[in-house]
Amino acid sequence: MQLFIPILCTLYMNLFFYLYRMNIQACIFDLDGVIVDTAKYHYRAWRKLANSLGFDFTETDNEQLKGVSRMESLDIILNIGKKTLDESKKQTLANQKNDWYLEYITMMTPNEILPGIVSFLDELKTQNMRIALGSASKNAVLTLEKVKLLDRFEIIIDGTKTTRSKPDPQVFLMGAADLGIAPKNCIVFEDATKGIEAAREAGMYAIGVGASNFTQAHAVIPSFEKINFDGIKALLKGTMI
Repeated sequence: MQLFIPILCTLYMNLFFYLYRMNIQACIFDLDGVIVDTAKYHYRAWRKLANSLGFDFTETDNEQLKGVSRMESLDIILNIGKKTLDESKKQTLANQKNDWYLEYITMMTPNEILPGIVSFLDELKTQNMRIALGSASKNAVLTLEKVKLLDRFEIIIDGTKTTRSKPDPQVFLMGAADLGIAPKNCIVFEDATKGIEAAREAGMYAIGVGASNFTQAHAVIPSFEKINFDGIKALLKGTMI
């Protein structure tokens, strides 16, 4: 009997992984820091706003804004500067920041697409993979137009369509729903901890891009350079959501 126990365990494990095998049908990408590097433009605009209010806003402070909506970002900055403002004034400031930011991104070109992204998107297309964008940015469409990637994304869910910010999974769940794909069959590519949390909460595979300290990510890649889709699936092999 003892001889058969390891064999039975192996059979059960093989059956389990067969039933749970990955069936990836869609990839959902964050925008800032994954597709393009617009973070520098957000930072410049937010710092300009902080300076206009009489205090500085550092690159370290800026880390708190990753994956956060515009109004929530403003609240964080006002808290750093110890400023209390009414909602009307806050909206005016948020609009001013966005105007400055738009001045920057209207000059963007395809040269600002992050390395490896175009070839990775091309490969997904050849494998009939569904592709969506899930971003907190309200300027996602404009940004994609400027870098000539708009037609690569079947579905775009951005800050103009969502009511809740990451780590709430709303943006990713909306993307999967519009694609008609179950969350468990989606991979999310994110460069922010809150985005990774949102992907996990949505019941999707979460790939961290850039940083190596994404403890909640199913896998992490430094960038899309020298990365192909088979490599991504290999990183996720045996992983459960």
